[in-house]
Amino acid sequence: MSAAPSLPHPASPETIARMGQILAAQKQANLREGPPSAAKRKDWLNRCISLLIDHQDDIVAALNADFGARSKEMSALTDIAGSIGPLKHARDNLDRWMRPEKRKVDPAPLALFGAKAEVRFQPKGVVGIISPWNFPVNLTFAPLAGVIAAGNRAMIKPSEFTPETSTLLARLIDLVFEEDEIAVIAGGPDVGGAFAGLAFDHLVFTGGTSIAYHVMRAAAENLTPLTLELGGKSPVIVGRSADIQKTAARVMAGKTMNAGQICLAPDYAILPKEKRDDFVAAAQAAATKMYPTIKDNPDYTAIINQRHFDRIQGLVADAKAKGARVVEVNPANEDFSQQEHRRMPPTLVLDPTDDMKIMQEEIFGPVLPIKTYTDVAEAVDYVNANPRPLGLYYFGEDSAEADTVLTRTTSGGATVNDVIFHVSMEDLPFGGVGPAGMGAYHGRDGFLEFSHRKAIYKQIGSEVLAMMRPPYGDAFRKQIAGRIKP
Repeated sequence: MSAAPSLPHPASPETIARMGQILAAQKQANLREGPPSAAKRKDWLNRCISLLIDHQDDIVAALNADFGARSKEMSALTDIAGSIGPLKHARDNLDRWMRPEKRKVDPAPLALFGAKAEVRFQPKGVVGIISPWNFPVNLTFAPLAGVIAAGNRAMIKPSEFTPETSTLLARLIDLVFEEDEIAVIAGGPDVGGAFAGLAFDHLVFTGGTSIAYHVMRAAAENLTPLTLELGGKSPVIVGRSADIQKTAARVMAGKTMNAGQICLAPDYAILPKEKRDDFVAAAQAAATKMYPTIKDNPDYTAIINQRHFDRIQGLVADAKAKGARVVEVNPANEDFSQQEHRRMPPTLVLDPTDDMKIMQEEIFGPVLPIKTYTDVAEAVDYVNANPRPLGLYYFGEDSAEADTVLTRTTSGGATVNDVIFHVSMEDLPFGGVGPAGMGAYHGRDGFLEFSHRKAIYKQIGSEVLAMMRPPYGDAFRKQIAGRIKP
């Protein structure tokens, strides 16, 4: 893994002071008002839902402006509906999640005398959320749903790569929340670095692994617990029993969604050698059906900025120079050398080798390397020889093979016979493992992630336990002897 780059110059003293003031105000509000009731938490969740519904057109327009060209329908699905879903799920299940959890009393005779053990779920306090540019609304509100459900207040640092959306979010949240409830902090990576160093009670970071090193170091100064949602090279393993046409269509739908700028996008496919050409043909047909034109197609999203566009183009050029065969899916034979936006056609890279940068870096674009195997065990070994990914995808009708792949590999999550979909299941935890991240949220798992699980034991009124105090006698020694045995 490459070394993390240095962060830019530090944030201004005024910005740092302002962030500190907001954090102090939120912490003071927590102490003054205590844990918010279920009714108040639902009110906060409903305010978020109304904000998204009432301003959906403004949000979609801001996203389109930030990307230069972004599918309006996809923005409505992923960033609007995809944010409302987690908020409604939290609201509708909150009463059940908040109930104290009874636990077993040990030794059992204490329970007979009236002892009780339980876990209560207490807000951690103030949670910081550093959200990314690829789904700037969804990846703000999805964790925020769990943060609010757990009874916390929040400070949000959105990405500087989506300035229109970030500015709009700051304005809208300021309209519906007091600053000591939820606040948005604008600024570049310098502000982000200072933000990560604040004494939050929990910090959520969604972004690149290289920046996560800095975030984790900054958080360590305050021993701030972290949820890191990063990424990695999420593989697609295609079994011999897979329907190649259906597989290719689903893989390419995931690979071209948001132009591949998804932390869970399929990063490479590995399939039986004899199926490779059929898969390539099916992938070309699937992409052509979805996007008969690309350059001015409103359904096809642009790369976020020139730096990322040049990086992805460089990955493809490096692979080609080192011997890979590159197949560009360009149904209308359009010229992409002159274009208003940074649209890049779906691109297949055949027979990539590990010395190519495209197999070393997360692609984050509409480019799919395709590797082959003779036995599926080779695919499993290849995945295991590389850093653990955020997602893994298996296609096939062989349930034993699917179970082997799922059991013998480790990934943040997995989808069988499709890609990405596990993240849309609100009742499943979403998170990474190893270099793909730590911690998880969504649904009750998010409520638990952002709650302090306080253990509470209520002692019996009887003085029968007096035997455990000095001076120790035969009854005490017999009690201990009874515990020290197989």
